[in-house]
Amino acid sequence: MAVWFNSEWPWYVAGPIIGLFVPALLIVGNKVFGISSSLSHLCSAVAPGKIEYFRYDWRRAGLWNLVFVAGVLAGGFLASHIGSQHAVAVSEQTRITLGRWGIHDFSGLAPREVFTWHALLTLRGVISIVLGGFLVGFGTAYAAGCTSGHAISGLANLQIPSLIAVTGFFAGGLAASWFILPWLIGDLR
Repeated sequence: MAVWFNSEWPWYVAGPIIGLFVPALLIVGNKVFGISSSLSHLCSAVAPGKIEYFRYDWRRAGLWNLVFVAGVLAGGFLASHIGSQHAVAVSEQTRITLGRWGIHDFSGLAPREVFTWHALLTLRGVISIVLGGFLVGFGTAYAAGCTSGHAISGLANLQIPSLIAVTGFFAGGLAASWFILPWLIGDLR
């Protein structure tokens, strides 16, 4: 049993579990999967009555969602503290490309040259974390949901807006990978 908690799950196990999540949510009461709505529920819980947008029964609408987010945070904490500490598998070509951009440490879950407090205080860090975070937040609000909500729950429910959103997510991801990331990481060292 410990092997399941200390290693990656194969695609043929993880994929069906994710796929069965949507029918499970429908069985327990037509719940919609997504993380972004939890911020609204949290704001409604801590600032009731002050802002019209957050005046709703957050316990009925989103208590399960807040418990889900707490589980995600707890799972991430446990994985980083008691899970396997081996490096993420990165292809040799990706290592070579990132090495040209000054990223050489692949010992953890994320490259330390990009994801540290010291890196945040650089132009590259401000653009990627602050501006990138703002754009992700804005995009989530504008698309009325996050990538996981649209891609897993929205597509499973055959929602056309989710198909449009997921197409936009992929197009934006490809553009960022091919054009923005090389400039951001490579040229702003």
